[in-house]
Amino acid sequence: MYTCKFCEIKPVEGWIYNSTWCSDCRKMKHYINLYQDRVIEILDNILSRTEDKQDNKIKEELKNEIENKENILQLRSKKIQK
Repeated sequence: MYTCKFCEIKPVEGWIYNSTWCSDCRKMKHYINLYQDRVIEILDNILSRTEDKQDNKIKEELKNEIENKENILQLRSKKIQK
């Protein structure tokens, strides 16, 4: 069994795909491909804190994301009504 080229800890799964990454690292790679710089921003803003501050920051980030989505939906509904 080969170890992941990224984390260098977990074993690589799926010899059929000739994968070099474990499933967790592959998932992170997928998120980075989807959200690009936003992933690094979130990691920097949240994981560089103590655990209770991380929890608070996660709640704050989720609240902001929800507010942003609600604002977008409101704008869209106003455009549709016009």
